[in-house]
Amino acid sequence: MLRKTFWGTAALASLVLAAPSVAQTIGFSQIGSESGWRAAETTLTHQQAEERGIDLKFADAQQKQENQIKALRSFIAQGVDAILLAPVVATGWDAVLEEAKEAEIPVVLLDRTVDAPEDLYLTAVTSDLVHEGAVAGQWLAKAVGDEPCNVVELQGTTGSSPAIDRKAGFEQGIAGHDNIKIIRSQTGDFTRTKGKEVMESFLKAEDGGKNICALYAHNDDMAVGAIQAIKEAGLKPGDDILVVSIDAVPDIFKSMAEGEANATVELTPNMAGPAFDALAAYMKDGTVPPKWIQTESKLYTQEDDPMAIYEQKKGLGY
Repeated sequence: MLRKTFWGTAALASLVLAAPSVAQTIGFSQIGSESGWRAAETTLTHQQAEERGIDLKFADAQQKQENQIKALRSFIAQGVDAILLAPVVATGWDAVLEEAKEAEIPVVLLDRTVDAPEDLYLTAVTSDLVHEGAVAGQWLAKAVGDEPCNVVELQGTTGSSPAIDRKAGFEQGIAGHDNIKIIRSQTGDFTRTKGKEVMESFLKAEDGGKNICALYAHNDDMAVGAIQAIKEAGLKPGDDILVVSIDAVPDIFKSMAEGEANATVELTPNMAGPAFDALAAYMKDGTVPPKWIQTESKLYTQEDDPMAIYEQKKGLGY
């Protein structure tokens, strides 16, 4: 069983020569399957592991941090070579990450970050979540121009880094545009069902939706649920209420093709590829990756042939 540390240069140097070129057993603590994007990330992580000959120990936390902490402790007890963690929330990880550190098991964060000392994890593979939100806000500012625009916001899971950062980014994106105001903001927990439920409450509170200019959703799944609520309220999503969201999952492109959504910012589900590359280099010769490995984001609108993009994405495990 491989034992390496990324906390001490001398200890690292003493182990480099004995380290294999890749980790053979890696634990993966996944948040759950709250969205199509999450399902795609899980599928691609399994595919990447299989292609590289990695024995992937998978644990589905069902959106509960306590389940993730139990999974990490199980991985540590099993003596895995490394751990991938997609953290459900940002706080409360210090103790279990300290345990991984003491066991000399490197931890790589996937698609979300944690509020913990940087020496407790090897690297984080994420997009720039603030940038994603800013791109969404900038798109809306351009789309509405100087017209007054009341925005309702569907936030992600309370306390999660995407919810925190995508909110902050959107506010940056609309800064200086006093005609755009966020009038209601509530968590939809990244799910379609909750997104629909919360949007229904927004519509009822705002004169059946007549006071709402746009919806900003922290992910596409909540947006898809909200689109259904808007239609059931007798309004036309994408026209009566503009819809901008984040992730670029296949179903949002179907909605865009039907004129029911306006824009989405892509979050690639292939976080595992860069993570496995970083671990392979680290375990081969001790190459320490940067603390943040940033993935690419891209804005898509109705002008980008959404049905063609849907066809490209639908087989990726969403």
